[in-house]
Amino acid sequence: MTASQTWTLGILFSRTGMMQIPSTQHVHGAMLAIDEINAAGGVLGKPLEAIHYDTRSDIALYRQYADRLLTEDAVGVIVGCCTSLSRKAVLPSIERRNGLLWYPDLYEGFEYSPNVIYVGAATNQNSLPLARYLFRRGARRFLLIGSDYIYPREANRVMRDLVERHGGEVLDEIYLPMQPPPEELDRLVERVLALRPDVVFSTLVGSNIVNFCERYADAGIDPADIPIASHNVTEAELIAIGRAECAGHITAAPYFSSIKTQANRDFVRAFRQRFGASAPISQYAASAYCAVRLFALALECAGEMDTQRMMACARGLEMAAPHGRIVIDSDNNHTWMTPRVGVWNGVDEFDLVWESDEVVQPDPWLVSYGGVENLPDTVQAAG
Repeated sequence: MTASQTWTLGILFSRTGMMQIPSTQHVHGAMLAIDEINAAGGVLGKPLEAIHYDTRSDIALYRQYADRLLTEDAVGVIVGCCTSLSRKAVLPSIERRNGLLWYPDLYEGFEYSPNVIYVGAATNQNSLPLARYLFRRGARRFLLIGSDYIYPREANRVMRDLVERHGGEVLDEIYLPMQPPPEELDRLVERVLALRPDVVFSTLVGSNIVNFCERYADAGIDPADIPIASHNVTEAELIAIGRAECAGHITAAPYFSSIKTQANRDFVRAFRQRFGASAPISQYAASAYCAVRLFALALECAGEMDTQRMMACARGLEMAAPHGRIVIDSDNNHTWMTPRVGVWNGVDEFDLVWESDEVVQPDPWLVSYGGVENLPDTVQAAG
């Protein structure tokens, strides 16, 4: 088909390299949404067509391919980026050329761009609920670890403040390079064994998650005693590890594949029909799926691929997502969603132990910073 017969968007993720696991989830979620939209007749009678680039976990390629999409490919809309490093790498191009980025990943907050819709969780939608849950479990002694870039450092800064405000103690704060040598991960496990914290709050990313969790299990550290708590250890990483010894690790996220609603059961069924009966499904798949779905609704409202018109249509836009009602905030371009906390069952899914009884407004600047006690009333799903 010619360009005039389709709506073309860019898909920009790392299908290879250290970010392969979460990025593949993003791509699968986006592809499923495109397939479903096209099967239903497209948008205003025209199908969606995606131009994919594999950035191979290379920040320079994110810049290169974003520029190519916005110039040579004449694509004004991109669904993409799997880390804050990659988002910040493409943002100058997006803003300079007046493109529109749908960013489907959790992140550290403290950012606003008129050219970005933030579809993943903001810090108040995962760090605050996670801290609250951990405090109620009795955790007081924390070890903070992370990959060395902006998201882990900002997320750990917030967690440190929450811990200290509530009378807890941060025993140490350790950062590893994005691709550390194996001995660095071994030393990290040794530090856990030496300090014996109540919990390890991890903001490691990509393949480091798998490598660290495997070494954690090899060292015989029982998550019932010292769990790894995070925003970004998902079904995809833990199924790839395949270790029963990982049972008990804790994640705060808006989406888990174990959510027991008809909307999520339908999403899980469609996803596994498309990508395989045993395919893991994580918050990354759900957020990219929603990003494309929301883009299609904004495009239908705007009637054309015009950034200003689509952005005007996107603000206040809402949809029924696999993880419940979501709404794009009219003031900050972030997304209202339902925070949840899950505990890994050691096999194939998270058991939900906490969920908000209402959608939570995104607060990317943490205006109500430290308001752990002021979260909405909650429903305890399990112990």
